[in-house]
Amino acid sequence: MMHVHHPPDPTALACASTTLRSAARAVSRGYDAALADDDLTVNQFAILRRISRAGELQLSRLAERLIMDRTTLYRALEPMTRAGWVSIEAAPRGRARIVRLTPDGVRRMADGTPAWEAAQTRLIDAFGVERWQELHAELRALTYLADRLGAPADGTAR
Repeated sequence: MMHVHHPPDPTALACASTTLRSAARAVSRGYDAALADDDLTVNQFAILRRISRAGELQLSRLAERLIMDRTTLYRALEPMTRAGWVSIEAAPRGRARIVRLTPDGVRRMADGTPAWEAAQTRLIDAFGVERWQELHAELRALTYLADRLGAPADGTAR
């Protein structure tokens, strides 16, 4: 008699959202602890790095690249703007707003980079470089898929 394998019912598996959020919180805690002496959170550091790589960016594009809704991004940028790390100005045309790093923001990011690098090295070394590369590729694919599945049915941008 041949045994037929039936995949498990997806609803019987661990919740993907809860599992990923738990992992994200645990990982973030380690980076936040490493960056605490530089008075940075890993979220702030990620935003500074993303802006730094682009030079300047429309706020809507920054939100898209960070897979973050605009309201959450604006709340995250508010203390960074008050601290003088980023500047937000109207675009030359249209209603878009442009964000860029200030010299203080460049310094803040540079000051936090060694702590970020130490946290990154510690985590990746413990997890394994190859395992991380495989997981990273899978997470990027999952992010893409989840973003598409979460898009409005009419195809409009969020």
